[in-house]
Amino acid sequence: MSAAAQTRGTPLQQWRAWFAQRGWAPLPFQRDVWKRYLAGESGLLHTPTGSGKTLAAFGGPLLEALSTRGRKPASKPATAARRQQQRTLQVLWITPLRALAADTARALREPVEALGLDWQVGLRTGDASARDKRLARSGKLDVLVTTPESLALLLSYPDTAPQLSALRCVIVDEWHELLGNKRGVLLQLCLARLRGWAPQLRIWGLSATLGNLAQARDVLLPHRPDAALVSGVKPRAMTLETLLPDSGERFPWAGHLGLAQLARVLQKIMQQRTSLVFTNTRAQAELWHQALSAVWPDDLATLALHHGSLDPSLRAAAEQGLRDGSLRCVVSTSSLDLGVDFPAVDQVLQVGSPKGIARLLQRAGRARHRPGESGHVVCVPSHALELVEYAAARRAIVHGQIEARPPPRLSLDVLAQHCVTLALGGGFQADALFEQVRGTDAFAALDHATWQAVLDFIVQGGSALAHYPDFHKVVRDEEGVYRVIDRRVALRHRLSIGTITSDGSVRVQFLRGGRLGAVEEQFVGRLRRGDRFQFAGRLLELVRLEDMTAYVRVAKGGSGVVPKWMGGRMPLSSALGREVEAVFADPGDAPEMQALAPLLRLQASLSSLPGPDHLVVESIKARDGRHVFVYPFAGRQVNEGLAALLAARWGRRQRNTFSFAANDYGFVLSPAQDVELDANVLQALLSPEGLFADLRDSLNLGELARRQFREIARVAGLLSPSLPGRAPRSLRQLQASSGLLYDVLQRFDPDHLLLAQAEREVFEGQLELARLAHALEDCARRELRLCKPRSLTPLSFPLWAERVRGQLSTEDWKARVLRAAEQLERKHGR
Repeated sequence: MSAAAQTRGTPLQQWRAWFAQRGWAPLPFQRDVWKRYLAGESGLLHTPTGSGKTLAAFGGPLLEALSTRGRKPASKPATAARRQQQRTLQVLWITPLRALAADTARALREPVEALGLDWQVGLRTGDASARDKRLARSGKLDVLVTTPESLALLLSYPDTAPQLSALRCVIVDEWHELLGNKRGVLLQLCLARLRGWAPQLRIWGLSATLGNLAQARDVLLPHRPDAALVSGVKPRAMTLETLLPDSGERFPWAGHLGLAQLARVLQKIMQQRTSLVFTNTRAQAELWHQALSAVWPDDLATLALHHGSLDPSLRAAAEQGLRDGSLRCVVSTSSLDLGVDFPAVDQVLQVGSPKGIARLLQRAGRARHRPGESGHVVCVPSHALELVEYAAARRAIVHGQIEARPPPRLSLDVLAQHCVTLALGGGFQADALFEQVRGTDAFAALDHATWQAVLDFIVQGGSALAHYPDFHKVVRDEEGVYRVIDRRVALRHRLSIGTITSDGSVRVQFLRGGRLGAVEEQFVGRLRRGDRFQFAGRLLELVRLEDMTAYVRVAKGGSGVVPKWMGGRMPLSSALGREVEAVFADPGDAPEMQALAPLLRLQASLSSLPGPDHLVVESIKARDGRHVFVYPFAGRQVNEGLAALLAARWGRRQRNTFSFAANDYGFVLSPAQDVELDANVLQALLSPEGLFADLRDSLNLGELARRQFREIARVAGLLSPSLPGRAPRSLRQLQASSGLLYDVLQRFDPDHLLLAQAEREVFEGQLELARLAHALEDCARRELRLCKPRSLTPLSFPLWAERVRGQLSTEDWKARVLRAAEQLERKHGR
């Protein structure tokens, strides 16, 4: 667009002309958002990735800026230096991923420059350059792309308030990724502060489709009960293809890696120019990359790996290879679920169960991001029963079923951190901040007593810690303003802002300095000098471990262990679990269910098929004792809670000791002393009555709360971060520090607000109390089918394998499971 054309016509005509130059036309939902923005409205836009949401959200501020430019009287042009001094932040763009910030900033600069707007677009994230960080701090930008943590950091400086007083708009990208966690809570508090400085602020959220869209809007915009909820384009048509076993082929009854499908996967990859292979864990991604490397027929430089523990430079190289089409295949985890569009990607492969409908849609949407093309995902089962999950996911997508993401409430550790941030950023009055905080969805139920406890905590750490100066962070001055006056407190707090915690990460780098990423301290602690391990797509040899850094060199030949990361297992979502049960009862013409028909017939003949109206229970007497299998299809975490609950209740009825194991479909209870179980007793054990009290009795709640307290203490600022220039604190040091604090508070201040929060988060997060209660109520309403098969069944075999996993070494476990599967198949004629 020429300089003359930049100012020709109305703002909307100029904006439409920019679209036309690119062969586009504004879509109805984009025009709707622009119109609402210019009318002063806020809202939530939900639309699929790649449908034009960035221009929908940014178009309103651009049109407003063009209109303002048109109304200004002609004046002497300002010098560059003068214009720089006059700049004030107009638009704040919040992204959940640092990796997205640079691409988003580039996407925003393009129309700004083409329209001739004298706007400066900057970014401020943890990965930003020192220059970018200085620019963001100065406030001399028109548009700033940042993360929730970097925004909170900006609020810790006293000069931020005047810099943001003229802020017109905040755009929250990928709001669905923040809604259900503490990062979203932190952002809610920051937005409340911004609204206090700029009451006319307009806030727009961008989200993928959720099961609770109205709630997502209300959480983001609690001050606007009439806020808009705008629907974008309809989701692209999506096809789901499953790699089915050949007729007569032996297919594993249990497993999670799927490497038996390597040849089929390679064939699929070679049929397309560029492929994305998604796995569910970082360890699985490393193993698949290693396996593909061993058989890769092309240049190895065309195969890459991407996951969250790799160094940012390695991840950026993989992303660039997807953009320019120089890579044939990238093996990835959820680290590429979100991000900029990759038009060059022709297909997506999902290894193993996606565990959730939304996750599968998100991943499938990464391929064929070209106009008029449908989404496509190739599903790679790691064991036979995952075929049911693919059929269930397809049915759920057709029916429009998708998971909700419930938002956390009363996260007092985040509130305490926020209060110290504001005390550092110029100070606050307690009553005014109380009202501001209660204006958020996360703290709408905050009462005065809890608020006073939070204030007491940031001033002196609570009654039990009042005699320790290290916990005195904030002081209340003569005018009643809470402030931070200690420079050491300021430094440590700014280093620890945020809610993302990771335990004992050890940096991995070559002797000559090249960084590869990070692994968990517990894994490296088991290695000795000279041991080999597979990481970042390379076989590495440990040279030495020093100051939380593992120095390595490339190993030649042989093999090595693969790191494992905590929290790697994702549970089956409730929505997908319900669809799985429905597909068992009514398989229809799904090709996966046709392939699985012999196994389903075997399950039905030995026991019973699951269904939404009945609960299948199998009691099996084996050589190693009796095992009771129950199948609520509630997801691994909920099933583990149910198993612990039933074991405690059963043990009270009949003195006995129980071991248990769980997977996404159900759980197994194994009594030490054999005892028959009738349907009436089992129905009583599954009663929802007395759930909370029985859970407290059945679990080692103190140990669970102690572990959870460590995360809370770090967010709340009880555990000091490592200072620049010093070695990071080890996991053992963190555990010792948090454990000591936990014991002191339990003994001398048992009602401490963070202890109560730790227990609440154990119930709500780890045990998923609400889902657990719902699962029990669901079990109570169903007909109970107590079956007594003469051997393990297709449904019970994976649970049995899970149970014996903890009793044997990895190699012994694999051998025993394979031998047992072969015996069962011979016995039942497969």
